[in-house]
Amino acid sequence: VQLVESGGGLVQPGGSLRLSCAASGFTFSRYVMSWYRQAPRKERELVATITSGGASTNYADSVKGRFTISRDNVKNTVYLQMNSLKPEDTAVYYCKASRLDYWGQGTQVTVSS
Repeated sequence: VQLVESGGGLVQPGGSLRLSCAASGFTFSRYVMSWYRQAPRKERELVATITSGGASTNYADSVKGRFTISRDNVKNTVYLQMNSLKPEDTAVYYCKASRLDYWGQGTQVTVSS
């Protein structure tokens, strides 16, 4: 199993980023996928989840209305579109497949002026 996150960077408050997570080593289309994040000195938290077929999504209250999770089961990739970013969104972002205990290296998102 391999999960490779990308797309992070430094962005000003109010800006946008689109994260990608390329998955391999398992049947991607059969798994619920999630994005998590971990800020310095804080526990890792669940940000968003999408069902295997992409029909249903769920979000943490802190990102609802600003972030959108999506997936492409042909490209074995899950995305996180982040709009209206705030300094408190600063964290390392990770993707994860449900029921699989594997994590990628994460991608750093820093929101600062």
